[in-house]
Amino acid sequence: MFITVMFGAGCWELVNTWCSLVTLTAHLRQRGQVPPDATIALLAEDGHLVSLDEGASQAPSMGSPLLQEHGTYVLVQIIKGEDGAPTRYESLLENLDDQCPELAEELRCLSGLQPTSDGRRRRTSTRRDHQEQGPLSKPRRKGSLPSRTR
Repeated sequence: MFITVMFGAGCWELVNTWCSLVTLTAHLRQRGQVPPDATIALLAEDGHLVSLDEGASQAPSMGSPLLQEHGTYVLVQIIKGEDGAPTRYESLLENLDDQCPELAEELRCLSGLQPTSDGRRRRTSTRRDHQEQGPLSKPRRKGSLPSRTR
């Protein structure tokens, strides 16, 4: 099973998720140049945030059950807030606001920030509870991420 992960300055990579969650996470950290102790997640094109925290007791040992086959995801770093500060979710894909404004809004909302006031509409299917998701259901919308051409 393969997925596409987007990160950096418009980089994308086809990733085989038929491996241990530890291996998948280590590979994504290395490719996205994320520190080894950082927590990462994948933001699906339909707005679901898939945690890759292998320390969670409910997390499967394999990456494939968590992710939609042939799905496209944005690599995200989760920064836990200290002293009561909210957790922040930062895209590791540069210019997410320009490439995928609805997903950028989703990350702002997850981080507890106010939506931008530049007139962009937030998507109407935004979840109210904004919690990290486990296994994904069928995506609600296709084509929200830019095409992957080289």
